[in-house]
Amino acid sequence: MNNLQNTGGTRQNIIAKVLLLIFFSVLFIVIMLPFYAVALSSFKPGADLIRYGLNLRFDLDVMSFKNFEFLFTGKHDYFMWFKNSMFLTIGQVTLTLFISAFVAYGFAAYDFKGRNLLFVCVLLIMMVPFEILLLPLYSLINDLHMMNSYSAIIVPGIANAGTIFFFRQYLRSIPKELIQSGRVDGANEYLIFFRLILPVMKPSFAAMAILNGMNSWNNLLWPFMVLGDQNKFTLPIGLKTLLTPYGNNYDLLIVGSFFSIIPIFILFVAFQKYFIDGMTAGAVKG
Repeated sequence: MNNLQNTGGTRQNIIAKVLLLIFFSVLFIVIMLPFYAVALSSFKPGADLIRYGLNLRFDLDVMSFKNFEFLFTGKHDYFMWFKNSMFLTIGQVTLTLFISAFVAYGFAAYDFKGRNLLFVCVLLIMMVPFEILLLPLYSLINDLHMMNSYSAIIVPGIANAGTIFFFRQYLRSIPKELIQSGRVDGANEYLIFFRLILPVMKPSFAAMAILNGMNSWNNLLWPFMVLGDQNKFTLPIGLKTLLTPYGNNYDLLIVGSFFSIIPIFILFVAFQKYFIDGMTAGAVKG
């Protein structure tokens, strides 16, 4: 009887694993198809894209490296946009991680009056769509004379509610005895944070660096509203300017879009292990 139960349980486990394998295989194909289509189209002339749109047709007769040659040797502003996006993303992510970590550390490590109320406010901010804040935020940035500057993009998001929430949940898993031991040794709060807490937070930092980096790198709406100087355009804005009523530069648009994926891909591959550890810990701790 036990043998029959073990056999039935083993068979169910095998079926479950096969179904999961099929499900994730199909999911992987669905997710990767758009990337494959963009990669394939980057080797085709813009006229082919106008005629057939994004497609999975592999045609060696029309495929070449001319788009990539134009990307690296042609006269355009692509790499200026790329440099601007890189500078903005690095600055915004760095400040967001540290400021959000400071705030989350305060919520997790200290007991003070109104702490729960303030944390509820953080949760409420997470529920408000950014589009609702566009008009008042635009008016505020204009009143502060910050228009047409990178500070107008960086400053409103450096205390990111989602990042604060994630860090706070992660820090709640750290024993408070670690902080107390630092105080007993005579370390001040800044030394405790940088010497004891930050090394423990590496997985969560990696996870949030990837997510915030993706958001900053792909951000179009807000930078498009506050930046007017073409020399300050980011990559999403620059690629958008290639589509105009007077003509569309699909040759640069497609290869530029494909090339813009590479930094995020490298970022994820470099921090993949920490990303998985951080997201798992942030999901189950607290």
